[in-house]
Amino acid sequence: MTGPAADTGAGTGEGAPAPIRIVVADDERMVRTALRAILSAEPDLAVIGEAVDGAEAVSVVRELAPDVVLMDVRMPGIDGIRATERILADAPGTGGTPRILVVTTFENDAYVYDALRAGAAGFLLKRAAAEDLVAAVRLVARSDSLLFPSALRSLAASYGGPAAGSPPPWAARLTEREADVLRLMATGLTNAEIAGRMAIGPATVKTHVASVLAKTGTRDRTQAVIAAYESGFVSPR
Repeated sequence: MTGPAADTGAGTGEGAPAPIRIVVADDERMVRTALRAILSAEPDLAVIGEAVDGAEAVSVVRELAPDVVLMDVRMPGIDGIRATERILADAPGTGGTPRILVVTTFENDAYVYDALRAGAAGFLLKRAAAEDLVAAVRLVARSDSLLFPSALRSLAASYGGPAAGSPPPWAARLTEREADVLRLMATGLTNAEIAGRMAIGPATVKTHVASVLAKTGTRDRTQAVIAAYESGFVSPR
């Protein structure tokens, strides 16, 4: 186990918000080194630990309780999917759940879709630019989901597909407005964009999103969108 890292983020200054605490899990040393270098250059980000496989990722997260985990999905032994499941099963709940960002080589990958189904907040390609990586970490750290609508639709069409049979029980519990919000969430719109499209206030959209999550029994926007695709409520095609 690599344990805590010496670098806790420089330049935050007295009274500044605590840096976002990150664990990097990847079986390739060069990838871990590159990710650490990019993230540690930002004053509001701190890489506090590393893991070389899924089993170590679970252990390091239990020890260090990071805010964000960068998780490779294809690792020996326990892969990133099982590690994601175990980490989220360990989480104490609201306020103590680390956000998991899958870092992958191929976007159209069943592993990525399975990781999202397991509870990952989003995914990012390893070839992404440094500024995109930094922005993604900040995004998921504030409890947003990193959705790429076209890629998610492709993944759902290839590996999920609509469930056969009757509509899911939760569909009947959604109000018309909530149903519209879920459909717009599936297109990747933010709350502000949904508010503009529906001509309602952002606070109202936030309330609708919270209700959608509760009624669909999902953890976050990513899980809600996947549930919408897999149930046939929204067609990935």
